[in-house]
Amino acid sequence: MYTIPFTTINWSSIPKTEHPGEDGTAYWQTLNLDGLRIRAVEYSAGYLADHWCQKGHIVHCLEGGFITEMENGEKFALTKDMSYVVSDGLSSHRSFSENGVKLLIVDGDFLKVPATV
Repeated sequence: MYTIPFTTINWSSIPKTEHPGEDGTAYWQTLNLDGLRIRAVEYSAGYLADHWCQKGHIVHCLEGGFITEMENGEKFALTKDMSYVVSDGLSSHRSFSENGVKLLIVDGDFLKVPATV
């Protein structure tokens, strides 16, 4: 259970960190709250992630577009006002953006798949 008080986020006051991809760069502005991570993320034109991610996310496209590729070759194109949701460990995915994109990404403990008994 989360205990996060009412919190406003002024993204202009949160510094950007640079994360090089296989091609291009991702810029993250990150807020961490009690097992919850909220990020404003920008991928440069030509960005391709440098790894296959198995972490769960809620991803919402704010501007531009990108493709999420599954390790099995399946691809999903997302554009402005589209989202995807996946729990930890349920896919192996990576992102590519031909022209750049701005995203809001939320992840954290609530997306962990419970251990089986």
